[in-house]
Amino acid sequence: MFSRRGFLGTAALLSASAVTGRVQAAAIPEAPTMDKAVMQPPLHPTSGPEYRPVVTLNGWTLPWRMNGDWKEFHLVAEPVVREFAEGMKANLWGYNGQAPGPTIEAVEGDKVRIFVTNKLPEHTTVHWHGMILPSGMDGVGGVTQPHIPPGKTFVYEFQLKHSGTFMYHPHSDEMVQMAMGMMGMFVVHPRDPAFRPVDRDFVFVMSSYLIDPGTYLPKVNEMTDFNMWTWNSRVFPGIDPLPVRLGDRVRVRIGNLTMTNHPIHLHGHNFSVSCTDGGWVPESAQWPETTIDVPVGAIRAFDVLADNPGDWAFHCHKSHHTMNAMGHDVKNLIGVSRKDLAKAVGKLAPDAMVMGSTGMAMGDMEMPAPDNTLPMMTGTGQFGPIEMGGMFTVMKIREGLARDDYKDPGPYQFPKGTVAWEVEAPSNEPARQGPANAKPPAKDTRGGKPTHMKHMKM
Repeated sequence: MFSRRGFLGTAALLSASAVTGRVQAAAIPEAPTMDKAVMQPPLHPTSGPEYRPVVTLNGWTLPWRMNGDWKEFHLVAEPVVREFAEGMKANLWGYNGQAPGPTIEAVEGDKVRIFVTNKLPEHTTVHWHGMILPSGMDGVGGVTQPHIPPGKTFVYEFQLKHSGTFMYHPHSDEMVQMAMGMMGMFVVHPRDPAFRPVDRDFVFVMSSYLIDPGTYLPKVNEMTDFNMWTWNSRVFPGIDPLPVRLGDRVRVRIGNLTMTNHPIHLHGHNFSVSCTDGGWVPESAQWPETTIDVPVGAIRAFDVLADNPGDWAFHCHKSHHTMNAMGHDVKNLIGVSRKDLAKAVGKLAPDAMVMGSTGMAMGDMEMPAPDNTLPMMTGTGQFGPIEMGGMFTVMKIREGLARDDYKDPGPYQFPKGTVAWEVEAPSNEPARQGPANAKPPAKDTRGGKPTHMKHMKM
């Protein structure tokens, strides 16, 4: 739950750019922190325009205070420990106790004042990705502002010109700090509550890590060979489900700060892309999809009508991105008997791991792994092993959920006769259909090809 850090001394206060008349900023607001890795309830506004607040997968929304007509937030950049899923934790950098940091929510037209305290061992900044704001508030260290030294606090002030979905992350030693988990989402709601309303609004950011089995620290210099693909620095089965009431109009906002694109796929429904980090997509320009590619350094939001009850897989469609702690040098021995090789391989490489002769289904396998390492594929459902990992969860659509009920409703109770079932099949090879009295074509002895092909140009 939330905890309070207390007020910080004003002696640490600096400005993100040359500003004057900041008497209201003399007292820095408290910085809440979170110690839970599960989705927290939506934070409804207590003043100002009404809006449907977002919920963050395995995360929370940063509380604020009103100071005159300024909405004030406080981010603390600091080392954190993040549990990717039960059985694995990582030493990361983040904000207010977690990586990624809390979601910031506000309303189009709001004036926001965001204090950033640096508790890292090196300097940092915050860039407000996709936002239209004064250059001196853009957060690019050395270009638009001095870097924030360790132990110091800077303040950013700007008015929110446009509604939409945005991100925040450092522009200071960016390769290291983003690879260590420093990022978060920033949602700006329309001032008009009648603009594109939804009943449920989910948000998360995608990040990737290379963490060797048995270790706790990401390799920050990696460019391509990641083995942990995460949503809000969680992997399946640690990613929250998306509980949805049957008939709800649902928005899902996805940020991508990994090193590659992600084709995000929802089963059982089609949807329309409604927003990017550049703004809202006109309804006349939308088209139906079941998979949307989210580019690097971008956000995509889609709207879907939850009119099909059930448990629906929701995942990245790159197969390697739905695995955990994946070793990419695993040998493929499908179809090869390993009986004769087992003893020899065991003597040469006692810890060797290769693909089984029938594949890599791990539902019934218990493979030893170092401490603090997750299985490549894991999870169990009501019908057996799920065999997933990484960027995978389930949208659970149910009748009768309360408006703000985001608890896991449990497995779907399938109506009788609606689950795929086994049938008795003959053990011999079934007859195949083909042309009546078909015969194999004669071979052209000159070229070894069927005679009907001998005059074709190859």
